[in-house]
Amino acid sequence: MTDTPHRNQPTADTTSGQHVVERNARVGQGGEVHQTPDSSGPRMTSMHGVPTSDNQNSLRAGARGPLLMEDFHFREKIFHFDHERIPERVVHARGYGAHGYFENYESLSDLTTADLFQRAGEKTETFTRFSTVLGNKGSPDMVRDVRGFATKFYTKQGNWDLVGNNIPVFFIQDAIKFPDIVHAGKPAPDRDFPQAQTAHDNFWDFISLMPESMHMIMWTMSDRAIPRGFRFIEGFGVHSFRMVNAEGVSRYVKFHWRPKLGLQSVLWDEALRINGADPDFHRRDLWDAIEMGDYPEWELGLQVFDDDFADAFAFDILDPTKIIPEEEVPLRMVGRLVLNRMPDNFFNETEQVAFCTQNIVPGLDFTNDPLLQGRNFSYLDTQLKRLGSPNFTQIPINAPRCPVHNFMQDGHMQNRGPKGRANYEPNSWSPGGPRADVEEGFRSYPEEISGVKRKLRPESFADHYSQARQFYLSQTPIEQRHIADALIFELSKIEVERITERVLTHLPIIDPNLAQNVASGLGMDLPDPAIPMIDPIDLPPSDALSILKMQKQSFKGRKMGIVVTDGIDDDVLDALLSGVKAAGAVAALIAARIAGVTTAGGAKLKAHYAAEAAPSALFDAVAVLASVDGVSTLTALHAARSFAADAMAHGKLIGMTGPASALFAAVGVEGRDAGMILLETVSDVDVFVTACAELRYWPRIEG
Repeated sequence: MTDTPHRNQPTADTTSGQHVVERNARVGQGGEVHQTPDSSGPRMTSMHGVPTSDNQNSLRAGARGPLLMEDFHFREKIFHFDHERIPERVVHARGYGAHGYFENYESLSDLTTADLFQRAGEKTETFTRFSTVLGNKGSPDMVRDVRGFATKFYTKQGNWDLVGNNIPVFFIQDAIKFPDIVHAGKPAPDRDFPQAQTAHDNFWDFISLMPESMHMIMWTMSDRAIPRGFRFIEGFGVHSFRMVNAEGVSRYVKFHWRPKLGLQSVLWDEALRINGADPDFHRRDLWDAIEMGDYPEWELGLQVFDDDFADAFAFDILDPTKIIPEEEVPLRMVGRLVLNRMPDNFFNETEQVAFCTQNIVPGLDFTNDPLLQGRNFSYLDTQLKRLGSPNFTQIPINAPRCPVHNFMQDGHMQNRGPKGRANYEPNSWSPGGPRADVEEGFRSYPEEISGVKRKLRPESFADHYSQARQFYLSQTPIEQRHIADALIFELSKIEVERITERVLTHLPIIDPNLAQNVASGLGMDLPDPAIPMIDPIDLPPSDALSILKMQKQSFKGRKMGIVVTDGIDDDVLDALLSGVKAAGAVAALIAARIAGVTTAGGAKLKAHYAAEAAPSALFDAVAVLASVDGVSTLTALHAARSFAADAMAHGKLIGMTGPASALFAAVGVEGRDAGMILLETVSDVDVFVTACAELRYWPRIEG
């Protein structure tokens, strides 16, 4: 038996799946295989630039002998491989990002000296990362969770990181509780499950003992926590910040990102099916949109208010579990964020990007929000742990686009530092290096501070239920039902009954009907309500808190799944494809086999999906174009029957040819409701595509 291949026997290149044939390889003395240079690519080298002669074989003592430790190429390659993973984020590990820019609508010099806001029409380079909070890097996209929404602005004054979520409040009021809420939500330490979900005892045990979490619970049990995609979520800075103008006048500000495509969520049953069919659904959606040039956009809205409003507002503006309703402080739209380029390398950019809430620029400042203050400490510490060095700011994705000058030196991965003798300040050398700029350097707002040094929670933070009630009552009946269903699902997973009972004591304070619906859904008696520290007040509903009330009537940016069979009408199909494109949406053809179908006119169409790989949950609306002869193929196919049944169950707008009725009849659907539109002519197609702007036909599933 020989250790080397025969000269005329191809050898498998397991990296590319192709074969390295004899003309691309030669056998040298001792039987080693050498690759000849490929003229289409650069010469392979070590990390130190030394040319590599053989990337297929390690250096051995004899053809079948042991590895020689002097093989520096092997040692370097395996060393790098062993260390190519960095610790994943404790939270927000599952993330995806894109490059873009922020463009001002107007100058904000009346509010701030921050340079990026001074000139109308100016564009600032950005990088934005979306994420889930609880799941690890390998968890699926479509889980019930908060979504991170973090944007790094590469301004002329340095980097500003606006690090927020798609929900404007948080579970806790003080950062000292952050390890507890994360530990409670993550997999239990003794069993390491469940992954990427809060439907377990530890989470709800913590929540039931923390009334301040009730407002956030209403948000996370709502449809906000299962969004259709990153392009359809809002973003919030969560905290109150400050803006300071040239006169030294400070105003409070809350930051909002509002998607140009409008808000959209999925149903829980859809989320479960999407995770099975495409666990990268959100990632793929963002990638596809940007690659097609359909760049996602958000408007930046500011809620600006002063001390007089803060003093008169019913809640403490430093409490991160509270919002300021838009009816009380309307948004001032000041610019737009456009994402127009995907990273060249996921690890270099999306994985190594380091966001820190402490990163602000002159003209912006912090408030005394206790959660924000703690985040300012925690984030820097986290990045040092993950990226291994205080020099993580030199990684290109984190590096400012403006000049950087200071006396910080050395440390792991240092590749930048001052030249010459001076590495301290003050010094008397010339040149002596950088000096502080008393005119344009960052200055903290000179807020007066007084009080006794104590560990305490202000009484102004004690109302935990009023805004939770406001959020619930602001939802449509459909959305209220979804909140109840989510609570029933989550609480049904709890094994210790006293935890469930304790959660149920909070719900009557929010809304008696919600409490009763959840208790009935669990088959439990409703216990006596908890006694709140402060009796909640009735607040007016806010339409801005409801996805459905804020929904845009548009099919732009969505996707239609079109099931096709042999023998379908060419004109109807062409009209449907054109209509979807004209609406700013994308169409995908689905067939029994990926090879596709042949139309009545003889056109051969390759499918984008085989039916088994394309549940209707992947699409915002669906159409079934079946011929008289072709529909029998669909009715015999389980995946096609499931497609039709789920489309009905999920309230999809459905376009269909007459013969397609047989497919729906096969799953028990007789006749057509108003959400099922017959496609017999080109004009029918126009009616259907227009109807798709509604996104769902709610009467079918909600009564």
